[in-house]
Amino acid sequence: MPNFNLKEIELGTGQHSIRLDKWLYFIKHLEDFQTIPAIIADEVFSQAFEKAEIAKFGQKDLYDYEMNLKFYRDYKNTVTTAFDEGKLEGIIETAKSFKKLGVTMETIMAATGLTKEQIDGL
Repeated sequence: MPNFNLKEIELGTGQHSIRLDKWLYFIKHLEDFQTIPAIIADEVFSQAFEKAEIAKFGQKDLYDYEMNLKFYRDYKNTVTTAFDEGKLEGIIETAKSFKKLGVTMETIMAATGLTKEQIDGL
């Protein structure tokens, strides 16, 4: 990295690969960044910056981070599962109501996405 001397303002103006220049600049100056410079602020560099922030955590901070991430993912999966199950229950109730009203099997199948066998079993 000592031979890489481009300044932030020079990124993307030379003969070299613009993306390569940005990566080299990012790697060389990473420890000096408080935030990502606007010239390289895109999704890939943002993710790399976040990973670098996590990489410098101490053992306790890393453990706390991983536990919080686990709690978040568990909670998100619980909410998603509950929503999906509630959605299915709503579809089943709708199919039952249609069936009681004498709506045709084809219409119930089209409206709910259930199969004939599933509707017959209600």
